Amino acid sequence: MLVAITGTPGVGKSSACRTLAERGHRVLDLNREAEERGLVLGRDDAREAIIIDTDKLNEFVKSLQDELVFLDGHLSHLLDVDVSIVLRCNPNVLRQRLASLGWNERKIGENVEAEAIDVILVESLESHPEDTFEVDTTEREPESVTEDILSVVDGKASDMRAGSVDWSEVILSWY
Repeated sequence: MLVAITGTPGVGKSSACRTLAERGHRVLDLNREAEERGLVLGRDDAREAIIIDTDKLNEFVKSLQDELVFLDGHLSHLLDVDVSIVLRCNPNVLRQRLASLGWNERKIGENVEAEAIDVILVESLESHPEDTFEVDTTEREPESVTEDILSVVDGKASDMRAGSVDWSEVILSWY
C-alpha cells in the first residue's frame, strides 16, 4: 500500500514521517529519492524549489506497491497511491512556522494562501476522490498526527475524509 503524506510546506509532513520511521514504518523522502535517482529536471529559482520528473518518480514508487510505504512530500498526492493524506495547518499558525524557518515574506505568503484555499487538497481530490483524507496538525505533536495517519491506513478514520478541515473563518478574519 502506497500512502501519500502531503500538504503545503510547513504543515508537518516530515515531522510526522520521522515519527512513522521511528515506529519502524518504511518512509521515503521523495525529494531525496528524486535527487538520488537523477530525477531532478532543474530548479525553480522564483519558488526556491527543485523541479522533479514526477512520471519517472511515479514509475519507481509503483514498484513498491506490494509493501506499506509512506511517501513524504508535497508532490506525493500526484503519484499513483492507494491513499492520500493531506496534512493541514491553520494558515495563521503556518505563517508563524514558516517565518521561524527564515522564509522570505513572498514565499510565506504564497504557501499560506495555498493552505487557506485548499490547493493541495483540491489536487489530491482530482487524483484520488475516494481516497483523500485530511489531518489537522495545528497545535499538535507529531506523535498525535501519526496516530491519525495510522487510523486512516487501518480504515478507522471516516471522520477525516476530505472536507473535514475548513479555514473559511480564518480567511474571513483577515478582512
